[in-house]
Amino acid sequence: QVQLVESGGGLVQAGGSLRLSCAASGSIVNIGDMGWYRQAPGNQRELVAVISSAGSSNYADSVKGRFTISRDNAKNTVYLQMNSLKPEDTAVYYCQSAIWRIGVKSGYVYWGQGTQVTVSS
Repeated sequence: QVQLVESGGGLVQAGGSLRLSCAASGSIVNIGDMGWYRQAPGNQRELVAVISSAGSSNYADSVKGRFTISRDNAKNTVYLQMNSLKPEDTAVYYCQSAIWRIGVKSGYVYWGQGTQVTVSS
């Protein structure tokens, strides 16, 4: 079994910062890309940022220059540092990882349970 557990969401005023964490646990052999997605009420889930196992990253245009994704491969953890938050960043944030399990030939995509981020104006 594999679990992704997120933490760090909450309520913050516009202009403030939050740091999200997502730790993968279980019978893990390897982790590929790790990413953050978000979904606001009435909207589709959208990619926020993704980072490869080698450390290369990509961001949605709406968060470039404000958010930074990073990972600690030794801890199987991905982070999202969010600065200069705006009310339009309000959403449930989900982490996603491509994970290979012990004894399983193929990798699969796993999702966290989501963490609420609310930015007040």
